[in-house]
Amino acid sequence: MCIRDRYLIDTYDVIVVGAGHAGCEAALAAARMGCRTLLTTISLDNVAMMPCNPAVGGPGKSHLVKEIDALGGEMGIAADATAVQMRMLNRGKGPAVYALRAQSDKGAYHRYMKNVVENTDNLDLKQVQVMDIIVEDGKCVGINTELDEEYRAKAVILCTGTYLDSMIIIGDTMYSGGPNGMRPSVGLSANLKKHGLEILRFKTGTPSRVDRRSLHMDKMELEEGDPENHAFSFMSERKDRNKRNCWLTYTNEKTHEIIRENIMRAPKYAGKIHGIGARYCPSIEDKVVRFADKDRHQLFVEPEGLDTTEMYVQGMSTSMPIDVQYAFLRTIPGFEDVKMMRPAYAIEYDLLDPLQLYPTLEVIKLPGLYSAGQSNGTSGYEEAAAQGLVAGINAALKIQGKDPFILARHEAYIGSLVDDLVTKGADEPYRMMTSRSEYRLILRQDNADLRLTEKGHSIGLVGEERYARFLERKKKYEEAMDYIRTQRFTPKEEINRALESMGTAPLTTGTGADQILKRPEMTYRKMMETLGCPAFDEEAVEEMEITVKYEGYIARQAAAVRKAARMENEKLPLDMDYLSLDGISTEARQKMDKIRPLSLGQAARIPGVSPADISVLMVYVKQRKGKKGAE
Repeated sequence: MCIRDRYLIDTYDVIVVGAGHAGCEAALAAARMGCRTLLTTISLDNVAMMPCNPAVGGPGKSHLVKEIDALGGEMGIAADATAVQMRMLNRGKGPAVYALRAQSDKGAYHRYMKNVVENTDNLDLKQVQVMDIIVEDGKCVGINTELDEEYRAKAVILCTGTYLDSMIIIGDTMYSGGPNGMRPSVGLSANLKKHGLEILRFKTGTPSRVDRRSLHMDKMELEEGDPENHAFSFMSERKDRNKRNCWLTYTNEKTHEIIRENIMRAPKYAGKIHGIGARYCPSIEDKVVRFADKDRHQLFVEPEGLDTTEMYVQGMSTSMPIDVQYAFLRTIPGFEDVKMMRPAYAIEYDLLDPLQLYPTLEVIKLPGLYSAGQSNGTSGYEEAAAQGLVAGINAALKIQGKDPFILARHEAYIGSLVDDLVTKGADEPYRMMTSRSEYRLILRQDNADLRLTEKGHSIGLVGEERYARFLERKKKYEEAMDYIRTQRFTPKEEINRALESMGTAPLTTGTGADQILKRPEMTYRKMMETLGCPAFDEEAVEEMEITVKYEGYIARQAAAVRKAARMENEKLPLDMDYLSLDGISTEARQKMDKIRPLSLGQAARIPGVSPADISVLMVYVKQRKGKKGAE
């Protein structure tokens, strides 16, 4: 059937535009929740592609992966299935910032996720170039493609990553292109602007890929995986996943000298890059300029996969000309004879201003349109996947006529991520870090399932097999906690002798097992070996130990959570006329009118909204409730 010179191909509940990490999680969530879903991509080779570092997890990001998994997402399972090395970072710090990181096989990760997508019920995968969104009566109702195809849907989720009008920059060379040599998305950005959406422009970059055979590994420091067994997913077995090594090397003064001599050939310093880049992830030329006092910068040399000789040079992102890239690479120990397989490049791209979104990630101005991932101003696979999951869940819930799914800051790192974006916006590519959460001691990566799996099950995303495993793990944890809370030891000679052998003070009175475990030098393993304490599940013991040792700190954060929850539970009407409210500053009224906060808590976090403004807003909310009650 021909409609306005386009052909209506099919009708879906949900259409997801873009099949990167955000798009895959969005589409899988919607389909698994019973929605007939279409996932589109410019190329089927793009599905869950890793165009930058070959890794999942790391500080802050591992928390997101664990939370995605706890809610029924796929990233953690895929990372476990395709890892070539795993390490637990920040072991020298507290458990709140422990961070699991996996080196991934890029090709295997793409193939794994593509296979999952292709074999998921209710989900179609198609290679199309989306040109327009279809808007009727102020609502988004579908998409048009470059081949004049039309697809209709009740909800459309944009997961366009860094493809919108993207430009590749290497020295003086600039051309329209997407990551990793893929096609860009040309035309959709202009269409979004036509519908009144505000578009920003950011920049990111990636290092060169080099041939392992041309490197001298004996001149670098070996970086092996952990001897301990790890897993991201609570569904995966903890086992040794170490199949490849990484290496550590450093830049030097000769490297920096070459960069300084050619600094005006760097596109940024030559005024050719206009997009905003990430302050926390600078290019090597930025490092040399900004940190002139540093005589070296570390570089991690990481394998891209099991069946390739490509190596990723972590820490050396650049857009310098190719001759300069070769020149400074060959000053690095181990890189004297390096052969480059892919050059480093910068990429500029369009994105939506995330202040245009509700915490559900639905566009305020265009009901039925959602946005998730790097197209919301974030960087990183993990941040993208987390947003995709949120958007997919909320699109499905809205179609089903159910309440939205919004995680508060005290419930998950995902809650902090989304709240930061839709409340504060993004003036540079946003990266999740543990410091962004004020509740990080209770939002640890190890307890993500205890915090979130019940929620995932209640919305229909966590299946029965996963839920049964969760209940079993929860039972094991409760058994370990019950023992440590109820067991007591008396100051018998053999008990005190055992304690002294462990370098800790003997007992002078009856003492609970939890109080003994709280001693800094004590671990539950030591208590098992010398005091005869029973063995429990390894993960249950880890969780129990953290709970007991940090009990006081956790209690203080829990009190802060209760206080914050009162503000979050005070909901604001969607139709509140902020511009007409007297007694509130003009800046606050304008920002609240744009952001449309859903609660007093969110309103209080908007930059430019003062405590005085919130006090006045609370009065208006109470007055409005009083009028409605009287009616």
